[in-house]
Amino acid sequence: MTHRISAGVLVELDDRILLVRYGQHDFWVAPGGGARGTESLRETARREAREETGLDIEVRELMYIEEFHSPDVRYCKFWFAGWLLGGTLSVGGPEARAEGIAEAAWISRTEFAGKRVFPSVLADRYWTDRMQKPRVPVHLAEVRAVEFW
Repeated sequence: MTHRISAGVLVELDDRILLVRYGQHDFWVAPGGGARGTESLRETARREAREETGLDIEVRELMYIEEFHSPDVRYCKFWFAGWLLGGTLSVGGPEARAEGIAEAAWISRTEFAGKRVFPSVLADRYWTDRMQKPRVPVHLAEVRAVEFW
């Protein structure tokens, strides 16, 4: 089994969360992906957000640590809070197209109904966790199987 370290960013704007939709699997997820080389987790989250959405994000504090696995890969994903700095929302970049990202949008909690959204914490506890100061990173359950593959 291989191991993959990744980072993502949870960015809000007017009570909406920045999400991307993967067309092949038809699910929505906050921007993020695997760390490259010696890249820091914050650098990873910022780069992935730019590649997947065209937006520049300030990566802030760590909110969640998530562990999951597929049959061949164990993942450890670090979810950070983020702040929009600028850019134009777009999935037209080569990285987004190569990953099969079909759409990027700002989605409200009420719009989650009927959608598969990851991390799943966005459907519930995130909305209270985001208000806590100081934020303490939360471990999101024990290792579990990937739900979307």
